[in-house]
Amino acid sequence: MTDRSYTTSFTVDQTPAQAFAAISNVRGWWSETIEGDTSRVGEKFKYRYEDLHRCEIQIRELIPNSRVVWHVLDNYFSFTQDRSEWKGTDILFEIARKGEQTEVTFTHLGLVPDFECYDACSDGWHTYVSGSLRDLIATGAGRPNVGEAITESEQLLTR
Repeated sequence: MTDRSYTTSFTVDQTPAQAFAAISNVRGWWSETIEGDTSRVGEKFKYRYEDLHRCEIQIRELIPNSRVVWHVLDNYFSFTQDRSEWKGTDILFEIARKGEQTEVTFTHLGLVPDFECYDACSDGWHTYVSGSLRDLIATGAGRPNVGEAITESEQLLTR
């Protein structure tokens, strides 16, 4: 059976340590309004974007310079029939040295094309992970959500 979960990867010239630090700086690449600790195993944090999306995530695994695993404890979407589609899914960041570069592979385990939110969510993850997180690692400056629609999906859903 093939896993159809959303996944994306990118490479940067920085070290695995720099990538790991940036991933843990969730406010620096996803949203400045994250509430809670994002840097210790067992801690929980909350994400919210207007009334479209909110979730509570627990950090399950932090292996320095190698791996980060989050578990979605609760989720709410205003734009899907099953408002809790992410609930119970895992979000995985894998970091590996590839020659002179570092590869970051992001997988949202359980976020599959069958989900009603898949198009909007994969658009969001692409923007925040392959764009903002990559920029944070590569340049030291990400492009987190600061309360305005950033992705095309956010723009369409907030009209």
